[in-house]
Amino acid sequence: MQEKSWGIRSFHSGQSSKMVKTENMDSLQVDGKGKLTARKLKEDRYPRLSEEIGLDEKWCPLLDYLSTFGLKELHFIQMYERHMPSLQINVCSVQERLEYLLNVGVKHKDVRRIILRQPQILEYTVENNLKSHVAFLADLGIPNSRIGQIISAAPSLFSYSVENSLKPTVRYLIEEVGIKKGDLCKVVQLSPQILVQRIDISWNTRYIFLTKELGAPRDSIVKMVTKHPQLLHYSIDDGLLPRINFLRNIGMQNSEILKVLTSLTQVLSLSLEDNLKPKYMYLVNELHNEVQSLTKYPMYLSLSLDQRIRPRHRFLVSLKKAPKGPFPLSSFVPTDECFCQQWAKTSLDKYLAFRRRLLLKDFAKKYERKV
Repeated sequence: MQEKSWGIRSFHSGQSSKMVKTENMDSLQVDGKGKLTARKLKEDRYPRLSEEIGLDEKWCPLLDYLSTFGLKELHFIQMYERHMPSLQINVCSVQERLEYLLNVGVKHKDVRRIILRQPQILEYTVENNLKSHVAFLADLGIPNSRIGQIISAAPSLFSYSVENSLKPTVRYLIEEVGIKKGDLCKVVQLSPQILVQRIDISWNTRYIFLTKELGAPRDSIVKMVTKHPQLLHYSIDDGLLPRINFLRNIGMQNSEILKVLTSLTQVLSLSLEDNLKPKYMYLVNELHNEVQSLTKYPMYLSLSLDQRIRPRHRFLVSLKKAPKGPFPLSSFVPTDECFCQQWAKTSLDKYLAFRRRLLLKDFAKKYERKV
């Protein structure tokens, strides 16, 4: 009997484990007359697909294979609605492509998210697409250990031409934005999406905004983008401006805001209500510091209030080792071990036990308020 093209092939061995349309197929059910009923299998395993889109039974081997990555029937419906041809591909071809991605570092648990975001990826051939894009990332200096993470974060890069889109974007980042060639690898790892956005529009609008709003010189803005390229994705009206205005409202001048943002650009990604405002209130009311202290220690804004700032402050107070006057923000910078040696002059275990008790007490208070 001639085999149908429904096989699942091992990309590593080149051998084929065919799902042949014969009477010994385990996956097919037998009706009352002893005949194979592929239709019955299809309706039992994928009832919604059968009802809503008229599922072709030839798609079943592909659906079964994709199910091993955690995709459910609802996901297949989403794929159908977004890009119907992605469900009509030969399962052998799909397995070859996904196994290639796994081989270059994509994690099994990320495959489902990649497919849902970019179902077209199932159509991209290894030789004509996937390999050339992986080689492009390697040429940028991306370590082999990070290539899978780049793909998972920006799977749409496979839909862009290497020569006509991706390489011109890289040239623009170097020649127009001013990112150093040696920093490009780090920039892409921090924000892979930078390769697939309209970088000219993103850069120009934010460059003009920061220049007018803060009087920021070009080299400062380039430093911000190099440290935190996600800046180019943030909305000006909903992201950048509210955080700049917050820093203004607590008493910072434009020059001080610029100094903070150049040193710690990720401040622009922090929540106002859940992060920046509580830390500011603690800085002023509990640590008795002026807002200008943040220009010297902007790192304070990036630290956890519950896990580091409050526990260390309370611990030194409990030991009667907190200095009089403004609490030194430099005590929040070192590791827990160094903090205990340099500031608390006590054991790490003692501090960790204190922090656990404090966290439990704070959690109990929050729970009581909710009740």
